[in-house]
Amino acid sequence: MSHVLIVDDEADIRDSLGEILTEDGYTVTTTATGNEALVLLRDATYEAVLLDIWLPDRDGMDVLQEIRQLEGETRPEVIIISGHGTIESAVRATKLGAFDFLEKPLSLERTLILLKNAIEARRLRAENEEWKRQLSPRAHISGESVPIKALRQQIKLMAPTNGRVLIFGESGSGKEIIAREIYAESLRREGVFIELNCAAIPEDSIEIQLFGYRHSAVPGGPPEKRGTLERANNGTLFLDEIGDMSLKTQAKVLRAMDEQRFTPVGTSQPVSVDVRIIAATNKNLEDEIARGNFREDLFYRLNVIPFYVPPLRDRREDIPILVREFLGEFGREYGRPRIEISEEALGLLKQYHWPGNVRELRNLVERLVILNPQVTRIERKHLPMLVHRDPGRLSADFNSLQEARNAYERDFILKKVDECHGNMSRAAEALGLDRTHLYRKMKALGISARE
Repeated sequence: MSHVLIVDDEADIRDSLGEILTEDGYTVTTTATGNEALVLLRDATYEAVLLDIWLPDRDGMDVLQEIRQLEGETRPEVIIISGHGTIESAVRATKLGAFDFLEKPLSLERTLILLKNAIEARRLRAENEEWKRQLSPRAHISGESVPIKALRQQIKLMAPTNGRVLIFGESGSGKEIIAREIYAESLRREGVFIELNCAAIPEDSIEIQLFGYRHSAVPGGPPEKRGTLERANNGTLFLDEIGDMSLKTQAKVLRAMDEQRFTPVGTSQPVSVDVRIIAATNKNLEDEIARGNFREDLFYRLNVIPFYVPPLRDRREDIPILVREFLGEFGREYGRPRIEISEEALGLLKQYHWPGNVRELRNLVERLVILNPQVTRIERKHLPMLVHRDPGRLSADFNSLQEARNAYERDFILKKVDECHGNMSRAAEALGLDRTHLYRKMKALGISARE
């Protein structure tokens, strides 16, 4: 249901036009002044504004200019109306960004046609802006390992279908990138890609984020908000970390998926949509089902086409490719010349177990670029202690339990010192030791000041 704002100082026009548009299925708000119109536009989303040039408090053309400065989804299309229309006025209004120009007395048929076209133009503009914003250069799977080649093959085969997708993988492994690749290869790539992180939204507001609300369902809030499901119509909705969604919301999502329609908060009027769902999780959903935390029927609805993204430690041969890609990215971002990396440094990075996966690697490379502004080649010495001493590599053979314990303590201390950026007082506090005891412990474990 489109929301239209009528701005005209003539009460008869406001009332009659508002009544006609309401009967035609529009939600209508009216006002007689330009200043009140701008307040209304800041408080709610309108698809179109019918704006009179002659207003009691200010020039309608000035109001039009302020409306055109609104950003993104909040900016409506504006149709100028005037009882003293001239070619010069029409040309000026168009140059200032008006969708079209209507002369009084208004032709009902022309008004309805222009309004419909304006709302459709705004929808296409919003979709195009969202598409350009969402489809960023990050939507690219880097690597030549066997698991990545298999993923590319699976995407090529499955993306052009309308089947729902469920992506499994550890945090930071690249599930969002896989979702974007599926979208980019799908039949819906001309539509929008909308992302909703279920873990990042408080439980009391996730339903509003998903389904939207109408008519001030939220006390003190604007009268209307489109939810992500409605915004994703004819496109793709990516539900990240769906394992963190509450059972109550899961039930509503399941119903919306089955019926391809839902009811926004605060209204009984359902909204029909055509949306492809891609979901992702870092949890074992079958275990969550057994614990009663996830609906079994929703799992089977989502798991039509399952994807598994391997952790970085299972595709170590991709690490050099990713490192060089990130060095290029951050070099350009920070205005740096071409940055190389030595084979010795790459060897250490390939040995590290990467609990944070690709995200951790990307953050590390950015840190290296920032902390070494004069360096054009990353060497072993530039890498943090955490990489040199990897607690994840303590599977080596030891001759005794004491030897294994010492190795673990050594790595753990070095990890904490690195996390505290070499501040020994903070490291001692993090380890639960006093500073003198920490120094004695380091000496006993053979940790040198250089390390």
